[in-house]
Amino acid sequence: MARMLSFKDAINEALDQEMARDESVIVMGEDVVGGTGSPGEDDAWGGVLGVTKGLYAKYGERMMDTPLSESAYVGAAIGAATCGMRPVAELMFVDFFGVCMDQIYNQAAKFRYMFGGKAETPVVIRCMVGAGFRAAAHHSQMLTSVFTHIPGLKVVLPSNAYDAKGLLIQAIRDNDPVIFCEHKMLYGTEADVPDEAYTIPFAEAAIAREGSDVTVVSLGAMVGKSLEAADALAKDGISCEVIDLRTTSPMDEDTVYESVEKTGRLVVVDESHPRCSIASDVSSLVAQNCFSSLKAKIEMVNAPHVPPPFAANLEDMFIPDAGKISEAVQAVAA
Repeated sequence: MARMLSFKDAINEALDQEMARDESVIVMGEDVVGGTGSPGEDDAWGGVLGVTKGLYAKYGERMMDTPLSESAYVGAAIGAATCGMRPVAELMFVDFFGVCMDQIYNQAAKFRYMFGGKAETPVVIRCMVGAGFRAAAHHSQMLTSVFTHIPGLKVVLPSNAYDAKGLLIQAIRDNDPVIFCEHKMLYGTEADVPDEAYTIPFAEAAIAREGSDVTVVSLGAMVGKSLEAADALAKDGISCEVIDLRTTSPMDEDTVYESVEKTGRLVVVDESHPRCSIASDVSSLVAQNCFSSLKAKIEMVNAPHVPPPFAANLEDMFIPDAGKISEAVQAVAA
């Protein structure tokens, strides 16, 4: 049975159901409990935005607050994963990945390959991504493309509450390291989410809106902006097919190719900077594999190649919006 649930609560429910199902699932991170051993423990905050609130009361020591050292607890989670546990480590903000990057890309991502396929590292690293929260340059970046570049990592970026729950459960049950990116501006959005546990396979993009004139490929919070643009463009007689990638590694290239072969036009919307982004990657793949189907040049809609600004008016200009997406679609549809 489905009911409306927020993105944040869908993440919480996925963790709750998997911890109840499998005792090897543990959660660790900075303030994922909050208030442990102190008055008010039952009302512990549960992470910087309350995503893990209430889980300590159910699972006790399997919910672990850690010191302010990403290198220590992410390394501990990766080590625990090689020893039979299924840790979920919360990196809090993706911007802090540099502190523990060696553990992620030089260890977790390589174990299966370097040990001839015999080593498994079922660790999930949850992290908040994206701008819009007025959190300035150290807490607002979209760095999914950095992890997508690295062989051995799986990278997930859900766009709605339904996908957030199904993809997180899939990530926890997966036997490889998964970088699970949660756009902080989506936490309050709601969708119909089933009560029961379910999974969404990786590398299966969703067609968020069918269309015939222009293919719009997007991910994360940009899916909603793309749908907003598609609604406005439909009034002008332009039919957009909006594709939600869901995962960038592995990526569902076939769904993108099939759509471009139908429409002949492509706009890729990605909140990250344009150089070496998911947008540039998808554009390159389509140019290589669907060149003969293209009726117009490919357009990319990205944030500019500058750090996310703190000033509200500048941050609003920095983030791709429906207006910029519409302009790109109109350019290829002309």
